[in-house]
Amino acid sequence: MSLCLASAGVVKTLSIAAFTLAWTHSIEKTAWQEDWTITPAGLELRQARIKGSGAGMEPPPEARLVDGWFQWATTSTARPEVVLGNSGAAGEWRLCHEGRCQTLSEIFGHPIGANVITMKICKSP
Repeated sequence: MSLCLASAGVVKTLSIAAFTLAWTHSIEKTAWQEDWTITPAGLELRQARIKGSGAGMEPPPEARLVDGWFQWATTSTARPEVVLGNSGAAGEWRLCHEGRCQTLSEIFGHPIGANVITMKICKSP
C-alpha cells in the first residue's frame, strides 16, 4: 500500500507503510509527533508524543514521560483520510520515514502555503 498526499490539484504518492507526522504547535511552539500506519481499513494513528503541555494540548492521563516527551498509545479507529491545514504560524507539517523528515513543501516540490493537504491510502488502478 501507499500514502497519497493531495494539495491544490497535485497528488504525490509515497510507497510507505508507516510514517511519523511532526509539527510545531502554533501557540505554544512545542513539538508534536504522531505515528501512523497505512492499513487496508485506512490510516491508523498508533502513538502520539508531545514535548510539553498547554493551550489545549495536554497529554492524556495515560501518557508517560520518556526522554523528554510525553507519549501515549492511541486507540483510534482507521480513518479514510486525514486533512491537514496550515496556519503559517508555526512552520510546516513534516513527514518522517526511515529516519528522514521532509516538509510537505519539499515532498510536493513547491511551497504549500495555506493550502489544505489530504492524506489517504492510494487506490490501486
